Amino acid sequence: MKNKKLSPEYLFEISWEVCNKVGGIYTVVSTKARTLANEEGIEAIYIGPDLWKEKTNPLFKEDKRMWKGWVKKAAEESIGVRCGYWEIPGRPKVMLVDYTPYFDKKEALYAELWNDFQVDSLHGYGDYDDSMMFGHAVGCLIESFYNYYLNKDNKVVVQAHEWQSGAAALYVKKHLPQVGTIFTTHATSIGRSIASNGKPLYDYFEGYNGDQMAAELNVQSKHSVEKQTAHNVDCFTTVSDLTARECEQLIERKIDVVLENGFEKDFVPSGAAFTKKRNAARKLRIAVAEALTGTKISDDALLLGLGGRMEMRNKGIDLFLQAIRGLRDVKELDRDIIAFIDVPAWMDTAREDLAERLSSAASEWETALENPFITHKLHNMNEDAIVCAIRSLGLDKIEGRVKVIYAPCYLNGSDGIFNQSYYDLLIGNDLSVYPSYYEPWGYTPLESVAFRIPTITTNLAGFGLWVNSLLGRQGELGDGVAVIQRGDSNYFEMSDVITKTICKFAVQNTSEVDAIRKNAAKIADKALWKCFILNYFDAYDCALQQAEKRKNV
Repeated sequence: MKNKKLSPEYLFEISWEVCNKVGGIYTVVSTKARTLANEEGIEAIYIGPDLWKEKTNPLFKEDKRMWKGWVKKAAEESIGVRCGYWEIPGRPKVMLVDYTPYFDKKEALYAELWNDFQVDSLHGYGDYDDSMMFGHAVGCLIESFYNYYLNKDNKVVVQAHEWQSGAAALYVKKHLPQVGTIFTTHATSIGRSIASNGKPLYDYFEGYNGDQMAAELNVQSKHSVEKQTAHNVDCFTTVSDLTARECEQLIERKIDVVLENGFEKDFVPSGAAFTKKRNAARKLRIAVAEALTGTKISDDALLLGLGGRMEMRNKGIDLFLQAIRGLRDVKELDRDIIAFIDVPAWMDTAREDLAERLSSAASEWETALENPFITHKLHNMNEDAIVCAIRSLGLDKIEGRVKVIYAPCYLNGSDGIFNQSYYDLLIGNDLSVYPSYYEPWGYTPLESVAFRIPTITTNLAGFGLWVNSLLGRQGELGDGVAVIQRGDSNYFEMSDVITKTICKFAVQNTSEVDAIRKNAAKIADKALWKCFILNYFDAYDCALQQAEKRKNV
């Protein structure tokens, strides 16, 4: 008879992005929190860095009554921690730790990590020191909490996300061997570095050695703590089969469990509210495009979207722009197409000339504004990678039916031009394009299909591979997710494929588009946390089984 799976009574989940909205890991941890809160018998506690301290953090509500006795004890142990609630759905309990005092002991701590786990900190720079001190502080915090409230009869799991939390997992491994440890890498530091430096990651994949490439690309320390954490925890996990292969080659340990990234769709409106928000977003998008370009754009214009982090190659922004350039050569195109790039950059301020046009009573203009492709001023206009690509491809010229609009701002509702959140604008798109070169998972295409917006992604994105496995074949436009077969040597071929896919979608009739949109939503429903959370329980069991063995030694 198969043994019953072990489940934690206490779960400590660590991330630099707890109450700190930086990137995709924030979405992973925060959206999963509510689903996990519904699981009986698990006390889930999230731990992040106290970066705000005396300033108000809108994502954190302190409760000085929470674990009051222990907090006082922790202070006596020189552990600075604030406890309270993460202001997200489910309001999970959080601890924010002050890691700065540990800088005074940095060299001794690095020596200890070398002696215990051969973590090489000699080549650390940039955010390495902050992350390592954060990890050590979290380890001390968990040990203090454990000694105050818990004992070896309690089933406890610590899950550390990304290399920034690796030192915490290693500390727990050394000082609390009765606790199960999980390390989740969302993207290997060396894999991302290879891709970001323009090297062919896939054609020569089997020939890469992680240690060698880390030295060549000057990421030895990040790679070292990531690799040693992976080799020393009880359960090593990642977010997709794509990254699992990367981990085996570059970190030299097989993944124990793949933890795909789910989401909750409570942020997606339904019924009449959906239609109202979609219409409003389309109207605003078109108004901004008209004000910038000085041209009248038809109400049935095809609105394309790409959003995310500023990584030209990894996120496929370069390929997207190349495909848009290809659209201008399609002679039979009889529909306006506006391609929106929502990628935060080194923004200065909103454009006064654009804001003035948008607030005026006029609805048409005879001339375009200067630089009629960008909504905000930049500090580095002539060096910005997207601006340079737009200009080099001639997409800064207002001609024909295809136009590009670059919004280099955080769409947080107060950018000065759109003044809407990202999701409130995303809903207005007709089709999204995320032709990633390096993408361990890919929340942006998943969010797109959640809003019933069909998407084009690639087989080099974890989400794209997951869609293919879900369908049992390569995803096509009619499925709601088209998965193109990108590689190291087919850049222009894939540009043509994207151009043709957009053209194909542009001529679909209303009923065909509705069917595609419904299929997109069906795929999104398969990626809800209620579907993926079971994999986490496999990871918890994996970690606890190993911890139980140590208890009996």
